[in-house]
Amino acid sequence: MSAETIIFLALGAFAGGFINGMAGTGTALFALGFYLVVLDPVRSVAIVAFMSVLVGLQGLWIVRSEIRAQPQRLIRFVIPGLLGVPVGLTLLGLLDASLLRIAVASLLIVYGIYFGFRAALPAFTRSTPYIDSAVGFVGGVLGGAAAVSGAIPQMWLSIRPWTKSETRAVLQPFNVAILSTTICLLFFRGSFDRLALSALAVTIPTGLIAAQVGIMVFRRLSDTAFRRLLILLTLAMGVGILLSEFA
Repeated sequence: MSAETIIFLALGAFAGGFINGMAGTGTALFALGFYLVVLDPVRSVAIVAFMSVLVGLQGLWIVRSEIRAQPQRLIRFVIPGLLGVPVGLTLLGLLDASLLRIAVASLLIVYGIYFGFRAALPAFTRSTPYIDSAVGFVGGVLGGAAAVSGAIPQMWLSIRPWTKSETRAVLQPFNVAILSTTICLLFFRGSFDRLALSALAVTIPTGLIAAQVGIMVFRRLSDTAFRRLLILLTLAMGVGILLSEFA
């Protein structure tokens, strides 16, 4: 492995690990661009997914009490999300994944611009178990069909007036569950070969350290600042997906 490859892997791991530690999501958005410079897309996605789950476990630990306090809320998202993944994989052979990603990116950009720069953030307070389950299912479907599982859940959770820990206690476990499923599928497809394992040896320690830095920032954010961060990350995610499709 060349020095250039190691540098790009370390930069991607630090960027992805930091944003995951701070927001509980967004690893692929900030890391994948670095990895694609030195690795093929399949290995890049496999490494990003693995790192997302690993650093995500640190994030789960800091909101463990919120997860235990409302397990039913989390289940409403995760179970439908897992059911949606195979549906998305089935649709992958029927739909144009590129057009689907462009449509989702456009939605994210419009949402991020509309809500991200408003003085007052939206606050949807009513309990909506059926909508929560539908959002989780759509997230799983989009994860299987276009690798954007976190997009819709992130949009939905950013308008709920929950504390930052309550929001993270849903968003992070959801991402970990969906990405763990992705890792299993990639493993059986042979994506974790010797080169991928060598890349993981570089990315794992860097990503874990960066996540701790991100968690330190998370602890200092107010609830409102965290919600605004999620909305702006939604905008960044949309722009990132759009650029990757037209690049």
